[in-house]
Amino acid sequence: MLARRITGPAAAAAAAGRLLSAAASASSRGVGAGGASGRGETLGKRLLKLIYPKRSAVVVLRRWAEEGRAAQKYELNRVVRELRKYGRFKHALEICEWMRTQPEMRLLPGDHAVHLDLVAKVRGLASAEKFFEDMPERAKGPSTSSALLHTYTQHGARDKAEAMLAEMARAGYLTCALPFNHMMSMYMASGELERVPEMIKELRRYTRPDLVTYNIWLTYCSKKNSVKGAEKVFDLMRDDRVLPDWMTFSLLGSIYINAGHHARGRDALVEMEKRASRKERAAYSSLLTLYASLSDRGNLDRVWNKMRETFRKFSDSEYKCMLTSLTRFHDIAEAESVYREWELASGTRDSRIPNTILSYYINNGMVQKAESFLSHIVEKGVKPSYSTWELFVWGYLSNNRTDKVLECLEKALSRLEKWEPNKQLAMAIFSKVEKTGDIETAEKLLVMFRGAGYVTTEMYNSVLRTYAKAELMPLIVDERMEEDKVAMDEETKRLLRLTSKYPIGEVSTLMS
Repeated sequence: MLARRITGPAAAAAAAGRLLSAAASASSRGVGAGGASGRGETLGKRLLKLIYPKRSAVVVLRRWAEEGRAAQKYELNRVVRELRKYGRFKHALEICEWMRTQPEMRLLPGDHAVHLDLVAKVRGLASAEKFFEDMPERAKGPSTSSALLHTYTQHGARDKAEAMLAEMARAGYLTCALPFNHMMSMYMASGELERVPEMIKELRRYTRPDLVTYNIWLTYCSKKNSVKGAEKVFDLMRDDRVLPDWMTFSLLGSIYINAGHHARGRDALVEMEKRASRKERAAYSSLLTLYASLSDRGNLDRVWNKMRETFRKFSDSEYKCMLTSLTRFHDIAEAESVYREWELASGTRDSRIPNTILSYYINNGMVQKAESFLSHIVEKGVKPSYSTWELFVWGYLSNNRTDKVLECLEKALSRLEKWEPNKQLAMAIFSKVEKTGDIETAEKLLVMFRGAGYVTTEMYNSVLRTYAKAELMPLIVDERMEEDKVAMDEETKRLLRLTSKYPIGEVSTLMS
């Protein structure tokens, strides 16, 4: 089927706030979507003012037409770019679908590529594949093929991505670095680092690396902790006359700093800051993190103050970055001050921000302070997340408060639809309980982790060691392990023989 396909020769809530602000500004000059046209109002303003996903972009477009106004393709493409930038994919897709129904709008392959990407984001991989199959043959060119390849790599569909790349090679579509960059990003995400140099070698057979290629290559060097490799890549970048951006120097700075080459790291940060701007705003957060890594409080404060002068307000991620940096300096007083500023300025109530303060309290043995702070943030409308309760699990473990450990673990797991097993956390709890010989708590833990879909031989062995410590015998272990699809090992069998000599521990019936 793939062989028949080719026949021709990037915070939504913060974004919504910014678009709402733009919409309000537009509204002051006219009226909302669907009302009578106001002075200075454009179709773009009406579409950007929708904000809420349940509202329909198609209704706005139809009403605009009913008013006798023409919709220009260039303006709609601009709106789609803006909506994609801010993660409002549903409205962007609705606009693309409406454009497809307008006979006077001549859609180019690039338009189809954007449409395919939005279908993948809103409706999933299978729908994107169907969209590509149903696409006019004249549209199945390099851009749309690359868009489908990108969809495969984002969904981790490795076999399909590799097959698509091979098809693009046969069709003569590998004329730029983009498809190879998609593949390298997928291999990096899956931990297949060895595939990155192979893909760069393949890329050079067809075309030249671009800036994104070199930044991915430097990321590879960072993961390999290779200073020499990074310097070689940077030299090749200059030879190819590819201009570095702030990300290039951020990666170089990080590599140097992690390797202890602080002077060269600072030089990289100087070059990086030259490229930081309103447009390249993410560079500032990276600077904060890297100066904190250098233990350079002076430059940390200087960059933060520069950000205050440059931006009207900070995003949640920028506050989090500064809070994390301040706690690295153990300046909890200033961190609390910055947190209070966030509390007043932000309406998101994102638990990741207060978690930064909670993490500092708990990691420094200030559990009572953490409890008090938790009460405060809940009162202010922050809903504790899984990570919030996990922090308290670790804190109570350190204080040997197993009753609170179970309470917080239960709250943590209740926050998730599916738990991604944290083996270190699970075994730390079992190990602590094991030392007490508390079989009731051990059995309760097993029930909780079973409910979360994670039970292992190692967990059962820990429960058995708890029984051994209490000199009691568990019941129906064989049947329970079989039900949980957990195999016995030699340690399990040894512990069963050992505990069989003891009186029965009735708590085992909790699991039956």
